Amino acid sequence: MTKYLLKRLFTMVLTLLGVSILVFLMIHLIPGDPVLNILGEFATEEAIQRLEESLGLNKPLLVQYFSFIGDAIQGNLGKSYITNQYVLDEIINRFPVTFQLAVYSLIIGTIVGIVMGTVAAVKQNTIIDQLAMLVSLIGISAPGFWIALFLIYFFAYQLPIFPISGYDGVYSLILPSITLGLATAGNIARMTRSSMLEVIKQDYMRTAEAKGVDVFRLIFGHGLQNALIPVITLIGLQFGNLLAGAVVTETVFALPGIGSLAIDAIATRDMPTIQGLVLFMAFMFIIVNLIVDIIYSAVDPRIKYE
Repeated sequence: MTKYLLKRLFTMVLTLLGVSILVFLMIHLIPGDPVLNILGEFATEEAIQRLEESLGLNKPLLVQYFSFIGDAIQGNLGKSYITNQYVLDEIINRFPVTFQLAVYSLIIGTIVGIVMGTVAAVKQNTIIDQLAMLVSLIGISAPGFWIALFLIYFFAYQLPIFPISGYDGVYSLILPSITLGLATAGNIARMTRSSMLEVIKQDYMRTAEAKGVDVFRLIFGHGLQNALIPVITLIGLQFGNLLAGAVVTETVFALPGIGSLAIDAIATRDMPTIQGLVLFMAFMFIIVNLIVDIIYSAVDPRIKYE
């Protein structure tokens, strides 16, 4: 396991390096001048040159990149052009909201998805199976902003149970978590159903059933445990997506998370913030995937890492 973790650590460094190169080049290819966004279109040439020099934008791209990556290695993602705050500090301040939202959404999506997918597999080709897959399809296909507005209208406007927008503790995250949890549940339900259908056909399941094993234990003990590997992979990917920032949901509910921070940075062409966010998101994806790989061996002891 130690050898495997060292190998993954080396791969993680290479991945982050590749991501940093891509995002740096893409940002500099985007039309528009961040200096003009800061000073305005009526800025004098002298003011533009002075600001470019202070921000280091007058240097060659290669010099700018090595300066950026050198600071990033030391934990310095630069300062925002707009707020003049350290990017890492802004991410750290906003990340707890996104993390809570991601965790609650994943809990809702995982529980609903696994139960719905398992029941659909057991009741294959029945009305229950068809209804479960229809609900999962709606959850996957319906736009996030539409679900968010629907929930706001009924549970914050018509029935003023939850706040419409803003963040004021866990209570404010219930509707956003349901919004994201529905899409997550749909994906997990379909994967669980597919995996369970393969497991149900195995000889050991028929043998256990013939021996009179209780149905609940047969399905959720013998069956689901062996069907969880691909589901865990999907759960890890879903959690990575949620941690990377549920941009639309955070914007609709006016939550101060990293998703809304990304929208603001893109709108103002705040290059250091965009670069820092992309690197942070890539790092979170890598960490989540590593944790998922470790969980594999706990769920299925047959899996060994060399």
